[in-house]
Amino acid sequence: MKPMAHLGVGIGWRPEIADAVERLDGLDWVEVVAENICPGHLPEALERLRERGTRIVPHGVSLGLGGADRPDPQKLAALGERAVALGAPLVTEHIAFVRTSSPVLEAGHLLPVPRTRDALDVLCENVRIAQDALPVPLALENIAALFSWPGEEMTEGRFLTELVERTGVRLLIDVANLHTNRVNRGEDPAAVLDSIPLEALAYVHVAGGVERGGVWHDTHAHPVPPVVLDLLAELRSRVEPAGVLLERDDDFPPEAELAGELAAIREVLTAGRTAAPGSADGVGAQTEARQVAATWARTGAGDEGGRTRVGLAQAALLSALVAGTPVPEGFDRARIRVQVRALAAKRADVVAKVAPELPGILGGREPYRKAFLAYAKGRPMTAGYRRDALDFAEHLLIQDLPADPAARRRLTAWWRERAGARPPRRIVRWARALAGRAA
Repeated sequence: MKPMAHLGVGIGWRPEIADAVERLDGLDWVEVVAENICPGHLPEALERLRERGTRIVPHGVSLGLGGADRPDPQKLAALGERAVALGAPLVTEHIAFVRTSSPVLEAGHLLPVPRTRDALDVLCENVRIAQDALPVPLALENIAALFSWPGEEMTEGRFLTELVERTGVRLLIDVANLHTNRVNRGEDPAAVLDSIPLEALAYVHVAGGVERGGVWHDTHAHPVPPVVLDLLAELRSRVEPAGVLLERDDDFPPEAELAGELAAIREVLTAGRTAAPGSADGVGAQTEARQVAATWARTGAGDEGGRTRVGLAQAALLSALVAGTPVPEGFDRARIRVQVRALAAKRADVVAKVAPELPGILGGREPYRKAFLAYAKGRPMTAGYRRDALDFAEHLLIQDLPADPAARRRLTAWWRERAGARPPRRIVRWARALAGRAA
């Protein structure tokens, strides 16, 4: 595998901190959420960074390469188009599933794939499809998880190693996610770093989070804690990463605080290597993975039965998470309840961002949130957040809500402007409300 081009120290570019990012001293590169930009209509702040020679890497969040369905060609084409528009040296995505097709459900979040042979076969085939379609190399990120799958057959390190050996994909290692999984799933970050092929490392993510009730939430809205910087130092002792990026997605701090976190990252990186790259365990794992890869190459990519089994398992779990169906056997029900609440809260927050008028119409953040969470219970998202905002507004109008006539008129006008249709007539609203109660 060719050495990764040097990136340096960077930050996740977000519109809310665009001005601050331009002023940060010594910033080498930025990463943008691929789905949030449009080729040919880049934000002026991003264009100025490009003109300055700052590298920009698109980071996808919606492919769902760990899902049972093969990658959507349109989504792949869109990701590749963004890479070309930005002149990016690579694109990145996640080892996760985000939706199911039967039934049609959207998580609105990255969910862990089971570490099983079936799931690995599906992931590897999906990755190869993506690699063939993309114009630049692909790197995949390990994700943070609130729960574990029952009946897993591999460790995180083994799963990642075999993925690399079978596909040649690069890895984006998020050390904050390693810490999250240490707290939430009892996994050893050092063991993961010891067992993965570090020559496949594209770059590293660093981010903050918070612990509540024994559960670590990877919020990207809190300062980077010392324990995450310690894990960056652990990784740095094994390999010199081509790039390290600070992620911050919400509750953006003052510019000086962002600069301080970048300085702390640089300090870790310049502290010096304390150990040789790799380890005996890592070499053993990689040798075993190569043997597995050779066997797989002789026997093929697995059958459709494995893809079907993965699809059924993911659909049962996602339905429990977003549609209120029973939790599948073997999962930690307490952790699944935490995930259900987290998904609903994130859904409410994102809808408020894509439709910022709704909290104002409904009387503020708390009334909006209460109404949205009541709507979301048992009403899964099936077509993205913008459609979800329209469905939420229609749901309220069907029930003759909000109670204030002026607010209801404002909501009607808002919905009508975006939906391009008349609100349901009263008799239709009554019929739908009765049908909903009967269900």
